[in-house]
Amino acid sequence: MAQINDHRDRVIVALDVATLREAYGLVNQLGDMATFYKIGYRLAFAGGLQLAEDLLREGKKVFLDLKLHDIGNTVAEGVQSLTRLNPTFLTVHAYPQTMRGAVEGRGESTIALLAVTALTSYDDDDLHDAGYRLAVRDLVTLRAQQARTAGVDGIVCSAAEAESVRAAVGRRMLIVTPGIRPSGAASGDQKRTLTPAEAIRAGVDHMVIGRPIIRAPDPRGAAGAIMDAIVQLP
Repeated sequence: MAQINDHRDRVIVALDVATLREAYGLVNQLGDMATFYKIGYRLAFAGGLQLAEDLLREGKKVFLDLKLHDIGNTVAEGVQSLTRLNPTFLTVHAYPQTMRGAVEGRGESTIALLAVTALTSYDDDDLHDAGYRLAVRDLVTLRAQQARTAGVDGIVCSAAEAESVRAAVGRRMLIVTPGIRPSGAASGDQKRTLTPAEAIRAGVDHMVIGRPIIRAPDPRGAAGAIMDAIVQLP
């Protein structure tokens, strides 16, 4: 697992906005306060891959949260196409065949592949509705172990499962967590949340934070407050 030398890299700002204009505006507001950005479905399908290319060219890090999932060969071909862009992180769903296909498609590129275990909006009842008979924690642990075997680089899970995932995969794999909420922030549609300090203490490497930063009256100030809290951790 690579050492994180810049504390700003721990916070991945989720550009969960509808247009490129909004996204570029936020990037400009945040300036050097943010070094790492997430681009998900909404923005990717609105021209966000061009934004990713621009950010990478400027020396920023980019997390493409595309959650790829298909037959292994199709996933391999999709990842291979993305090696030209070479994002910092790329997500796939943590199904063994999907993960093996992604590793194959990555080839010699430096893309760090992250396996999505169970979405942070899910609880045990949601999994049962979807036909699973495992509790969230058990499913996350199983998929983390399968991800390690498949050769992916990290796990996406709730911070609430970070300690058990770290125990399952060891120190060599990254743990990236969405659903992080600073103290006093609304949880929104996330059901398994922690504060940034709690997440780091649980063994999280990178935390994805969207609304508490991008919807704040002062996004740069909100990001700075989170960074300051991280730096002050023992």
